[in-house]
Amino acid sequence: MMQYNLQLKGILERARHTFPKKEIVSRDYSGIFRYNYGEMYKRVCKLANVLEKLGVQKGDRVGALAWNNHRHLELYFAVPCTGAILHTLNLRLFIDQLIYVINHAEDKVIFVDQDLLPLIEGIKDKLTATKCFVIMGDSPEMPKTSLEQVYYYEQLLAEAGDSYDFPDLDEETKAAMCYTTATTGNPKGVMYTHRSIVLHSWASSMVDTLCVSESDTIMPIVPMFHVNAWGLPFTASWVGARQVFPGARFDAQILCELLQNEKVTITAGVPTIWMMVYAQLTKEDYDLSSLKMIVNGGSALPRNLLEAYYQKIGVLITHAYGMTETTPLVTCCKLKEYMADWSMEDKINIMLKQGLVVSGLDARIIGDDGNDVPRDGKSMGELVLKGPWITDGYYKEPERTKEVFTPDGWFKTNDIATIDEEGYVQICDRAKDLIKSGGEWISSVDLENTIMSHPGVAEAAVIAMPHEKWDERPMAIVVLKPDFKDQVTAQDILDFLSARVAKLWMPDVVNFIDEIPKTSVGKFNKKALRSQFTGV
Repeated sequence: MMQYNLQLKGILERARHTFPKKEIVSRDYSGIFRYNYGEMYKRVCKLANVLEKLGVQKGDRVGALAWNNHRHLELYFAVPCTGAILHTLNLRLFIDQLIYVINHAEDKVIFVDQDLLPLIEGIKDKLTATKCFVIMGDSPEMPKTSLEQVYYYEQLLAEAGDSYDFPDLDEETKAAMCYTTATTGNPKGVMYTHRSIVLHSWASSMVDTLCVSESDTIMPIVPMFHVNAWGLPFTASWVGARQVFPGARFDAQILCELLQNEKVTITAGVPTIWMMVYAQLTKEDYDLSSLKMIVNGGSALPRNLLEAYYQKIGVLITHAYGMTETTPLVTCCKLKEYMADWSMEDKINIMLKQGLVVSGLDARIIGDDGNDVPRDGKSMGELVLKGPWITDGYYKEPERTKEVFTPDGWFKTNDIATIDEEGYVQICDRAKDLIKSGGEWISSVDLENTIMSHPGVAEAAVIAMPHEKWDERPMAIVVLKPDFKDQVTAQDILDFLSARVAKLWMPDVVNFIDEIPKTSVGKFNKKALRSQFTGV
C-alpha cells in the first residue's frame, strides 16, 4: 500500500475544498461573528504568513491563551500545519503554574485574547523564552497594554497574503501540546502528533462514538485549552460540520440561547456546565429540539440529572471518558441495538457508565497482581491503555514518564474502574480518591452521585478521613440548593443514603459548605477539600 502521512493539513484542505460554504459561528466581544470554511482557510494562510514573519520555525512552541472562538480555531490549524507546535494555555491555572508551563514549554510567541491581557501583563517579566505577544480582539485598534514586542492579530492578518504553501510533514511531527492539571507537583506536558490527532478525529466521528457528521452543528463548551476541546474542532472541520464557539466568559443564559438560536445538534462539556445549564432550563423556556447528543466528560453525572435532562428535552446525556494523556477519547457510552426495548431504568443504568472502549484502542483493567480483573461489573482494578493516540511520555520528564507505564508498556491511567460482561467500563474513582475502610474499597464517585440525587443537594464531594480502627472513613461535603439551605440536615442526608448504599459506605461526617472548590477544568478539587477538612 501507498505510504501516506496523516497530517492536519489534510483536514484543513478538505474543509477548504469540500465544505467552503459551511458556516462557523463565533461569539465575539462585540457580537456574533460568522464566516465559512473557505474564508477561514484564507485567514489560516494569512496567519501562517504572520508566524513566518514573527520568526516561528518548525518545532517552535506557540502559546495560545484564549477562549473558544474563531481565532483560536485558526491557531489550531496555522501553527501545526507550518510545522510548529500549538501550546494551548489553561487560563485557569494558578499563576505560578501558568508561568511554569510557559517557561517549561519555551513558548516563543504567545497569542492572547484581549480580555486576558491582565493575566499575561502580570507575569510578563517572569517569562524566560517568549519573544513577542499577539493580542486577539475585534476592536479596530490594539488595546493599550504594558507588553513590549506586541502586535495586534487583525492588523497582522490585514497585512499578510492569503495564500500559503503548507509543507508536507512526517505524521509523527509534533502538532500540539497540553499540560495536565496537576494535583501534586508541576503540570506535565503531553505532546500530540499529526498522526495521533488525525486518528483521534477519525475515531470520534464514528457513529458509535460522537457521531459527528456534515449535517451537524457542533458547540464545544469544553475549553479549547483543555485537550483541544476534546478534539471536536478538528473532527468537525474534517467532516464539514457547522461549528459554534461560545466565546469569553459565557453564562448559562448565553449557552442556552446559542443552543437554541444556532440549532446545535451536538454539544460537550463537564458536569458543572450541565448542572448550570439545567438550572437555567428550569427558569426559562428554550427550544432545544435540535439537540441529539449532549456529551459529558470529566466526571460522572448523578442519576437524577441524567433523568431530568431526558424528561426536559428528551436527550439521554452521553458519558465519555478520557484524559490529557489520551487526546482524550477512550470510551463512549452508547446503548447496543438489542437494548432498545429495555426499560428506561435499565437504559439509564448503562448510560451512567463511561461506556465502551473506542475502536482503535486496547484497554485492560488489572488488579494489584497485574492480571485482568473479572468482567463482572463489580471487580475493581486500574484501567491501563495502549493505542495510537495514547501518550508515550511527558515532555522533558523521563523520570515521571517511567512511573506511568507498566513493565510491558501499558499506560497507567491511575483510574480505578470496573468492566461488565457487555464491555461497559465504569470509572469508580481516581486511585488516590478511593476510600479503604476496614479492607473494603468505597468509591467516592458513586457515593457523591448518590448524595447528589437528593432533591435538595446541588453538589457533593466525598473524601477520606483518617480513622484509628478502620484506617479511613468517608466524609461528605455538601452544597445545598438555595431553596433548601438551613432546611436539610446532616441526618437528613444520612437517612436518604440509608436505603441506597451499604452500611459500610455511610459517611461518618456530613459537612455543609457554600461552594465546592473546582480545578481549572471544572472538577471537584479534592486536594483542597482534604487540606481544609482533614489537614492532609
